[in-house]
Amino acid sequence: MRVLRDYQYAQTRDRGASIAIGNFDGVHRGHQHVLGLAKRLDAPLGVVTFEPHPREVFAPDAPPFRLMNAEARANRLEKLGVDLLVELPFDAQLSGLTAEAFVSNVLIDGLGISHAVVGADFCFGKGRTGTADLLQTLGAQHGFDVTIATLLEGHGGAVSSTAIRQALRDGRPADAAEMLGHWHRIEGPVLHGEKRGRELGYPTANMDLDGLHVPKPGIYAVTVEVREGLHAGTYGGVANLGFRPMFERETPNLETFLFDFTGDLYGTHLSVGLVAYLRGEAKFASLEALIIQMDADKAAAKAALRA
Repeated sequence: MRVLRDYQYAQTRDRGASIAIGNFDGVHRGHQHVLGLAKRLDAPLGVVTFEPHPREVFAPDAPPFRLMNAEARANRLEKLGVDLLVELPFDAQLSGLTAEAFVSNVLIDGLGISHAVVGADFCFGKGRTGTADLLQTLGAQHGFDVTIATLLEGHGGAVSSTAIRQALRDGRPADAAEMLGHWHRIEGPVLHGEKRGRELGYPTANMDLDGLHVPKPGIYAVTVEVREGLHAGTYGGVANLGFRPMFERETPNLETFLFDFTGDLYGTHLSVGLVAYLRGEAKFASLEALIIQMDADKAAAKAALRA
């Protein structure tokens, strides 16, 4: 997959793509439906998205809400067969473009698209004045096709990033996965931590949750993909997501113990999928009591992953 950080970097080989436009936070089943409508035999499959997410620009003090960072989104889109990913820098210049200027500057002059697919609720341009219907009208004027995708319905209603966040907030990773079409995954490098897990017999891979929506704090059964290096592969595991009340952390993180693994993962990029919520975080009377509970959590996670 070819990744462009701005439409101005597009080359002749990038022109003519059939593109899906949107934020693609989570790359859920609704997004996958949009991608399916964008696939054409006679054109590369492209995605035009925004980085940072516009909501981060317009509401910088709001709590973290993203389901995926840019790296995780790109990894997922590549797995779904996307040929070209254009991450438009969402700044004052881009957000100041009128709907008509966005189409002219970005889609026509910059990327030379042949076809665009957007959701029925898609808005674009300064003040969000552009709608899916307006894009369809402008496409007809400028010689590219536009398909408007209807919102996808799941068992509990419309599939949306908002509904997925709520499922994760409630500790329902299986319901989130049903809407996502995959396990909710947290991706990033393994960081140096306080190494308490190693002292307790449970060495963990520590990952930052900065900028991401934080699921319900607690213990999870997880599947872990080590993306690179000598230990590349897929492992089962158990993870603590949250604040570690025994040790009074101020910021949340993800600490994952990989089953049947020995080795050094510092700096390695992991993708950790939340499979089952096992219990909430708790503070124990002693380290001995904590270790007994960790043994029980390990057994429960293995059972959940076998189910």
